[in-house]
Amino acid sequence: MEKLAIIVSHPIQYYAPLFKLLHERNKIHIKVFYTWGPTAIKKYDPGFNRQVDWDIPLLEGYPFEWVENIAGDPGSHHFKGIVTPSLISRVDKWRPTSLLVFGWAYESHLKCLRYYKGKLPVYFRGDSTLIDQKNNFRRLFRAVFLTWLYRYVDHVFFVGANNRAYFKKYGLKEDQLSFAPHAVENERFGRDHSEEVLILKNQLGILPADLVILFAAKLEEKKDPLLLMNAFLQLNQSGIHLIFAGSGPLESILKKMASGNKSVHFIGFQNQKMMPVLYQACDLFCLPSRGPGETWGLAVNEAMASGRAVLASDKVGSADDLVTDKNGKIFKNGNLEELKDALKDLLGSKARLQQLGQGSAQIIANYSLRAVAVAIESQLMKDAVHPNNDSLS
Repeated sequence: MEKLAIIVSHPIQYYAPLFKLLHERNKIHIKVFYTWGPTAIKKYDPGFNRQVDWDIPLLEGYPFEWVENIAGDPGSHHFKGIVTPSLISRVDKWRPTSLLVFGWAYESHLKCLRYYKGKLPVYFRGDSTLIDQKNNFRRLFRAVFLTWLYRYVDHVFFVGANNRAYFKKYGLKEDQLSFAPHAVENERFGRDHSEEVLILKNQLGILPADLVILFAAKLEEKKDPLLLMNAFLQLNQSGIHLIFAGSGPLESILKKMASGNKSVHFIGFQNQKMMPVLYQACDLFCLPSRGPGETWGLAVNEAMASGRAVLASDKVGSADDLVTDKNGKIFKNGNLEELKDALKDLLGSKARLQQLGQGSAQIIANYSLRAVAVAIESQLMKDAVHPNNDSLS
């Protein structure tokens, strides 16, 4: 049976369920090597402006190892934040038949890619896009570097259309690309939480007939909650509420803008167990990001798995894949008037929003953790039967 060593920086709420599923399916053997070190399990997140301790298990149901990180400033925020001299020897000791690396922008991950190229099939997963690229010298330098870098990768599991275009631009050929969609636990978000939703709405003073817009993300410039707040305040329609779930550097500014408006609600950072309730409490989920760096936006998956209509900006990496006229709208990032028009249109009918929410649930069914697991297993088994001799030369 194939043995896949997975290199990833730290336990992530979106990846742990995939690792658990791969282990349970037992089509391939896996072992996860966490390169940040055990301090990563409780880390301060500057975006949320707080320490984040997820309330769902991230280290259960699959084999893993912590790898010692000797970086002076450990973390995933810079290239020198992950320095693990023992990583290759630890991986070799497990004797894998292939390697999957999540992200290259750390010293140890890049060394791993370069070391194992030609020794094992090297697989890669990252969600970068071309959405924020500008025409300048830095772009030219980056193009040369990335074209060089991806020569150390045999096969990529891309997450969506924008991510696929990125890999093709930097030298990956069609037969080196497999679609393994960005996905969340669709079943968990799809379970009914009617009672909890009713309690939450009562606490916030939201009536059953009222409409609710939800913003659930870090309150930071990249996500552009200020644009949504401006659009909502200018619409000034009765019977419509806006919930901000999250924390971050823009929180105080947003609260000043609301200035006691009883239709705007700030409920702070919410952990994973509460998120399905929040999505199901809304009629419309809005992610107005202006970037840079909104490579996907997994909150869109979560909202859709919860059966909710979606309004996203064109800077949201997943918009091209997930948002259509069957489940919502895409608007031009930073364009206040276009956002207001989209809100007016979508909020015109609760029945229509429910219909769009059903469309979301249908679309997102194809973006499942099972689909990701099958893509990985299928490619590994295919390569085991028909190895690419060029990649191992």
